[in-house]
Amino acid sequence: MTRPPTPQPQAQQQDADWLIRVGGRLFRWRTSLPLPIVFALVAIPSRRPAWLVASFGIALVAAGEWLRLWAVRQIGVISRTRSDRLGPLVSTGPFALVRNPLYLGNIALWAGFSIAANLLWVAPLVVLLLAFEYHAIVRWEEGLLKERLGDGYRKYLAHVPRWVPSGGSLSPSALRDTRFSWRDTVFSERGTLVAIVAGFALLSLKFLMYL
Repeated sequence: MTRPPTPQPQAQQQDADWLIRVGGRLFRWRTSLPLPIVFALVAIPSRRPAWLVASFGIALVAAGEWLRLWAVRQIGVISRTRSDRLGPLVSTGPFALVRNPLYLGNIALWAGFSIAANLLWVAPLVVLLLAFEYHAIVRWEEGLLKERLGDGYRKYLAHVPRWVPSGGSLSPSALRDTRFSWRDTVFSERGTLVAIVAGFALLSLKFLMYL
């Protein structure tokens, strides 16, 4: 039996370049990426879920938003920019555990909404879709950060994983350190908090239609 040909470095580079180009385009529209998910959750018929399913979905939404709030308390309003403007390197709080806590929070949040909408089969599709989109964005962001932040960011890449949190040799102070007050954090995150309330209101109206 013959072995399949080993991918050549040039082919691997072309694949990476394609993903990075996609990520650069998605970056400017990343706040709009969940809109098709919103449409699907409202448009696909479903009845009110059992309390256990609903509770799990709500808990997952809360966990995702808690992770976002923790991250925003470290990074501030720069998390909302649609340009390629960069703030300083942040390696405290959740950023000491994983490089992309905001995107992980978003994935948990929208998976939770899918479950709360009693569309359990949609939840894994949501996770896969957002995982692909955010991974492409992250590949683009990392290239930009390497260029602009230099060796400090490269050292951060070497010690903190991209997606799967790892405790490593963390100091407790790295997790506790904060840069912004809770007042500033909630103000920066107000759009997402309002969207969560509106999302549950829309689901409640939808369930009333199918009583």
